[in-house]
Amino acid sequence: MRIARLALEEKQVNYGLVEVDVFAKTGVPQEHLKRHPFGRIPAFEHGDFNLYETGAIVRYIDDAFPGCKLQPTDLKARAKVNQIVGILDAYAYQTLVWDIYVDRVVAARDGRLANEQKIAAALPRAIVCLSELNRLMDDQGFLIGGSVTLADLYAAPIFACFMQTPEAASQMEGCEKLIDWWQRFASRDSMSRTRP
Repeated sequence: MRIARLALEEKQVNYGLVEVDVFAKTGVPQEHLKRHPFGRIPAFEHGDFNLYETGAIVRYIDDAFPGCKLQPTDLKARAKVNQIVGILDAYAYQTLVWDIYVDRVVAARDGRLANEQKIAAALPRAIVCLSELNRLMDDQGFLIGGSVTLADLYAAPIFACFMQTPEAASQMEGCEKLIDWWQRFASRDSMSRTRP
């Protein structure tokens, strides 16, 4: 959900937020299932137009509203953005958030022991994800190019979680471009306004 909110913030779109606990003990609220039949978040409404799935939502936001463009017009830059989004969706989110952050930080917060085997098993994939993101970055200040793109918006919520783990420091060794990017991006107004 934070990715969609970041897109709205970066485009400076006024929006309303309806928070839904899709992990509630009573299950996903029926009203939300009308918006998203798979019971996930986010779901998006613009006038009488309804949409779910993050990728569809953020691309619609980029095309429907004025402001900065979140998708490069250059064919190769756009392909790189889509490649990074794919890596984040397919590999990094599960590894960095669910396998490491949730099992290390959320477990401790909830008074549970971390699953050390799960974390250890995730570390090799984490290294591949991080080193590949670092390699794919160009030197223009953002993940791809000189302005915010969907790649940054997909990466930022993942890094907001992962960088809280003690594993982050050792896993980020050798990823100086990525470290520099995160330090700059973490301080953006859009990040503070979408903090959970």
